[in-house]
Amino acid sequence: MKSLRRNGVALFYEEADGGEPPIVLVHGWCCDHSFFAPQLEHFARAGHRVVAVDLRGHGQSDKPEQPYTMQIFADDLAFLCGELKLVKPVVIGHSMGGVVAFAFAVRYPKLPSAIVTIDAGLAPPQAVGTALSNFIDRLRGPGYRTALGDYATSALFLPSDDAERKARILAIMIAAPQHVVVSALEGGHAYDASEAKGRLVAPVLYIAADESPPRADMARLRELVPELYYGHIVGSGHFCQLEVPQQVNAMIDRFLVIALSSSR
Repeated sequence: MKSLRRNGVALFYEEADGGEPPIVLVHGWCCDHSFFAPQLEHFARAGHRVVAVDLRGHGQSDKPEQPYTMQIFADDLAFLCGELKLVKPVVIGHSMGGVVAFAFAVRYPKLPSAIVTIDAGLAPPQAVGTALSNFIDRLRGPGYRTALGDYATSALFLPSDDAERKARILAIMIAAPQHVVVSALEGGHAYDASEAKGRLVAPVLYIAADESPPRADMARLRELVPELYYGHIVGSGHFCQLEVPQQVNAMIDRFLVIALSSSR
């Protein structure tokens, strides 16, 4: 993997050479760039330049003791786009990475050509707040790995999801440092999607996993996003980009045909 330094923090990424528009892949909470392996292969094979990042605090990137907010992650993305000369990238984020992609498009509205958020907690239903606060309290304690594993097992998978893949995902997630686990989850919970009103101009595709209730209040999101597209996965839990990549890739492919042609 390659890396760049922003204010002393090493940010790692994997890259496949190709043409425009470039694709930037942003993983979720307690994950790393490998969670987008099928998409890196798919879009590289389609001729795109593809960059899959390890967000700060995750994967091989540095993990300083600091707040991990969506705004800081978004600023890191803008830095990488500038240094790597990624012009009008399509930014695809899963889970927390989808919130990061959204925040990036709000903070830097002229940079991306399109945004894809996969099962991201954007504008979450109000009922989520109390349960999440209790969960964050558990993550502050000495049994945080157990708490994280129990939550992921119960909330992020369907019984039909591949068991070996599930075990690999859980192993990576529970290995995340506690200070990153807590702060990044707090940062995602604190992010206010309403700041997009009047600022976000890029078309957005929201892909929902086959779960109930959904992780986003779509009615509220439609009020904030001028050009919002929606897709729903069949037969996969939260990690649908790994479980059913053919569905996810096909939705993104079609979205890009429509969204990028309308923006020209």
